[in-house]
Amino acid sequence: MPVVRVAITQTTWTGDKESMIAKHEQFARDAAAQGAQIICFQELFYGPYFGITEDPKYYDYAEPADGPTVQRFQKLAKELGIVMVLPIYEEDQPGVYYNTAVVVEKDGTILGKYRKHHIPHLDKFYEKFYFRPGNLGYPVFDTSAGKIGVYICYDRHFPEGWRELGLNGAEIVFNPNATKPGLSNRLWDLEQATAAAANGYFVAAPNRVGTEDNEYGDLAVTFYGTSQFADPQGNFVGERGSNEKEEVVIRDLDLDMIRQVRNQWQFYRDRRPDSYAAITKP
Repeated sequence: MPVVRVAITQTTWTGDKESMIAKHEQFARDAAAQGAQIICFQELFYGPYFGITEDPKYYDYAEPADGPTVQRFQKLAKELGIVMVLPIYEEDQPGVYYNTAVVVEKDGTILGKYRKHHIPHLDKFYEKFYFRPGNLGYPVFDTSAGKIGVYICYDRHFPEGWRELGLNGAEIVFNPNATKPGLSNRLWDLEQATAAAANGYFVAAPNRVGTEDNEYGDLAVTFYGTSQFADPQGNFVGERGSNEKEEVVIRDLDLDMIRQVRNQWQFYRDRRPDSYAAITKP
């Protein structure tokens, strides 16, 4: 099965958790109806992007990685026969929270999870208030739709994790985001494509879209969407998503391209881990 049909989604905070969950259930149904074999939602998909402020009330959005929201999508994955990547706010125990993506196989089985490693603390990205750094490494999940990895939003600025995922066998890396205009604009145009080319795999990056002023009023930022796919040569796969409205972006990815590109560019052969002393120093 070299060609895989993949869906990523982008939307704006509706104002309540239940309607966000219902919206994403419909996204999954729409994607499955169009033949998608795997779908990934945006970062912290069932809530607002609460890193805008530091407020303990948002701790209430945290759930166990096998909690009610994930269980609901496990049933849907089995019903639709589609693999799901679910970016949630994970509660490991009271007071210990992670920015996590749970991977669910098409039969509803939880294959595992990735916890975001790199936690920003920047203007309107006050994530250290909400999350501990990830501690589960860079797992790759052998799904019915290919070998997939996850890297979450701010992670994408750190090339080391992209490479770890490639070395661990990833064919598609999902990078769910909540990214807004500012310093990141140019990086958004470059980073996913650069990571895909440097590592010889596909990258699929959903991003929030629109202004969450229904939650934050004048403090709200406007997320710019443009969810995208990049291939192992660093090219975008089709047009990027809208920068204004919600959308399900679906593309066919030919996994045979990975071998072709890696045979042309022998980055894995020619890398020199024995010489990279400074990278591994704390």
